Amino acid sequence: METIRGIGVSGGIAIGAIRVLDTVDHAVERRVVDDPKAEVERFRAARDTAVDQLKQLRDRTAAEFGEGKAELFDTHQLMLQDPDYVESIEDLITSSRVNAEFAVNSTAEQFAAMFAAMDNSYMQARAADVRDVSRRVINVLEGKRGGGAQDGDGDSHIILAEDLAPSETVQLDRSKVLGFVTAKGSANSHTAILARTMGLPAIIGIGDGFDPADDGHTAVIDGTSGMVFVDPDEATLTEYQGKKAQYEEHLRLLQELKGKPTETKSGQQVRLYANIGRPSDVTAVLANDAEGIGLFRSEFLYLESRDYPTEEFQFEAYKEVAQKMGDRLVVIRTLDIGADKQVGYFNLEHEDNPALGYRAIRICLTRPEIFKVQLRALLRASVYGNIAIMLPMITSVQEVRDAKQILGEVKDELRGGHIDFDGHIQVGIMIETPASVIMADELAAEVDFFSIGTNDLTQYTLACDRQNPNLGRFADPHSPAVLRMIRMATEAAHRHGIWCGICGELGADLELTDTFLEIGLDELSVSPTSVLPLRNAIRNHENG
Repeated sequence: METIRGIGVSGGIAIGAIRVLDTVDHAVERRVVDDPKAEVERFRAARDTAVDQLKQLRDRTAAEFGEGKAELFDTHQLMLQDPDYVESIEDLITSSRVNAEFAVNSTAEQFAAMFAAMDNSYMQARAADVRDVSRRVINVLEGKRGGGAQDGDGDSHIILAEDLAPSETVQLDRSKVLGFVTAKGSANSHTAILARTMGLPAIIGIGDGFDPADDGHTAVIDGTSGMVFVDPDEATLTEYQGKKAQYEEHLRLLQELKGKPTETKSGQQVRLYANIGRPSDVTAVLANDAEGIGLFRSEFLYLESRDYPTEEFQFEAYKEVAQKMGDRLVVIRTLDIGADKQVGYFNLEHEDNPALGYRAIRICLTRPEIFKVQLRALLRASVYGNIAIMLPMITSVQEVRDAKQILGEVKDELRGGHIDFDGHIQVGIMIETPASVIMADELAAEVDFFSIGTNDLTQYTLACDRQNPNLGRFADPHSPAVLRMIRMATEAAHRHGIWCGICGELGADLELTDTFLEIGLDELSVSPTSVLPLRNAIRNHENG
């Protein structure tokens, strides 16, 4: 038996034969062309064909997985039509007189390296997307099928590959594929997201554990722990057959919790919300029966735009989410740009320590022209549902008052234009700095709610850079100091009659559920897939 450890990105257990896919990109030959102009036209024709293929793939994905996941292929089409991308390819063909295949491949590597070098993990994962769309164009140029990996006919199997592109993943035959394991990949990639949507156990990053000679061998994969067992012995096989049955029964029981109240056996109630990054995520929120949205990360509207998103663009996004959620609360965080989320068109200066730098509310207060556009969109959308505004990275009472003054100016402008908005819209703040905890009583007097951002609160309380992998043993979110901060903020909120929740990753940590209930948190906002497991834990709590 061979034991391999990777990174589990989609839960579940699969047991079956391995099928190795040859998905490694082969070297692209560089050739000198006699007619660069004709080669540019050849590239354009291939690009247009690739766009048509992506349109077909988008329609198939929408029909099978919903509009939200289909938006990925809208993004891929935009990548192929991006002026910088196209210009780079055509300039290389013209100036160096090279073949289109080589120009596309070179440009893809250049853009992928640019994405990979960014501090933001979401943008780093886009390196795989630009390679995916470029490989599609190269396949068209080379006369190959553009559909990506084919898993073939035959019995059910586990896919083992060097890597899988999103377009390849979505085309796998789910009636035959039990799960997949890749040598490369990112937990934030669209491939990982699609695996979770498809309900396929998936493991990435096994590195040197990838061995094409394993084709046909039996394997057990655990998409939660990231463990892979090739040719498992009898004891391991029996153990994981039992775990697989338990996991499937657990999923069945969780589905029965839909529609049931989130309360302990003694009647203590907790509101269970979900975190989202874009409007399409609402589908998962509703599918997992979340009671509201506790964190809409509005900065993704900025991260995914080439320029400042307009008021109308933002209004439509917020309106869509509010309408889909009906009466359920939607807490929208104002833009949290800076630190690990860099946006080129903001033209932010390099900072030696961006986590302590010019970010979030600090940008909004010093560039009110940007802030007002977002606030106008939020207020206009507020008449279409139950929206609340949340201010990030607050460290002082004055920051809150300054933000509320700008909000008041925007309200006056809307009234002057006879534009409707919710005049009683809730305004809250994120508690994610020690300063905000220390000033919690004063801050609670200014706002309608607190939402504790445990990722940054842990970073700032323990003086541990959350992006530094060498600090894992020191950046302990279970630290008594962090938990005491959470208690202090909650108690201050309750003293002033406002509610307090958590919107950081810690909210879904089942080891701390009892602690959070004892502290008296009013709300927990987690990823949509964590809603039902957390509801189960709360409903089984004995001492509410």
